[in-house]
Amino acid sequence: CIPAEAEYRRDLGEGAQRWKAVPQVMERLKERARTLGLWNLFLTKEYAEGAGLSNYEYAVLCEIMGRSPAIAPEACNCSAPDTGNMEVFAKYGTPEQKKRWLQPLLEGKIRSAFAMTEPDVASSDATNICTRIERSSRGGYVVNGRKWWISGAGHPNCAVFITMGKSDLSAKKHSQQSIIVVPADAPGVKVVRPLTVFGYDDAPHGHCEVVFENVWVPEENLILGEGRGFEVIQGRLGPGRIHHCMRSLGMGERAMELMVQRVQSRSTFGRKISEHGVVLDFIAKSRMDLEAARMLVLRAADMIDKVGAKNALKEIAMAKVMVPNIVLAVLDRAIQMFGAGGVGQDTPLAEFWAGMRTLRIADGPDEVHTRQIAQLEIRQQNARLEARKQTLSSARL
Repeated sequence: CIPAEAEYRRDLGEGAQRWKAVPQVMERLKERARTLGLWNLFLTKEYAEGAGLSNYEYAVLCEIMGRSPAIAPEACNCSAPDTGNMEVFAKYGTPEQKKRWLQPLLEGKIRSAFAMTEPDVASSDATNICTRIERSSRGGYVVNGRKWWISGAGHPNCAVFITMGKSDLSAKKHSQQSIIVVPADAPGVKVVRPLTVFGYDDAPHGHCEVVFENVWVPEENLILGEGRGFEVIQGRLGPGRIHHCMRSLGMGERAMELMVQRVQSRSTFGRKISEHGVVLDFIAKSRMDLEAARMLVLRAADMIDKVGAKNALKEIAMAKVMVPNIVLAVLDRAIQMFGAGGVGQDTPLAEFWAGMRTLRIADGPDEVHTRQIAQLEIRQQNARLEARKQTLSSARL
């Protein structure tokens, strides 16, 4: 996919036209991927619709796709947020929901978005979400709310929003939320504007502000049932966070290659840049960091395979915190080696950096995950201590 990047950028065009059509090269790449069997690789062995891989096996392939993050994941129908949304439909969807939404997503005919984050509340605590999903007097539900940073909402093929909101304010704190399927063409759905990430708008995919104003949807569009929103999003976000980390490693490896090539092609102060001690230090640190990050990702993927995402929360959180920070450091070193060229559009480094810095916020900020890591560590240490006490007590008896 890397050789196709220039054609993709050229055909994408300029201005508003970039939101109206997908470059034709993408369809050619998708057809080639399907022919090679590189399609829907993210759906693991438990899903009949998937390629039959484990999370561990997918990690290797996902890293390769991450080397060309704007093209390769979509070409293999493994793009976020579609991957998470397809998992939701595959895991929790009714037969009718699967037929209407999952099947065309699996075939790559439509795209989707996940609408959770809101501008008026701190959405890293999902209990703050204030979009309302209320029962209608004519049956079904009415959705009202404002969302932003909704990835994929700008895509011309985006056909559906998986939307989180509150359906029962009187319920317990984590049972107030529900997940409902909102067709993108439903009356009252309005994409207000694309938002920029350090100046990049990521067209035609985009990250948009979206308003739901008196949007009526039928009752059968509810996912799993009222008050089960947290159950759905936790099932969705665990593997999704690891997928982001897998792709991040691919960006880090591409940055590493560019850095090594660059420092061997330029000279300063009478010798090649690669011969300066500080540069050798950059290269060594980057290699060690990337290898350590990969081990974290593979460990988390292996844990998900063996004990499930719910029992691998600490491993997922550790990877989600460490990998973006490590890849950011590698990108920063590579940018430094390119000098002024590193912050421009002639290499992918600046765009990679923007996306990677955003990943420290997306799918939960670092601070939320580090808090969870500490809480889980304390709980596990206490459980081990209690088990030792019980063993000693039994031995005395």
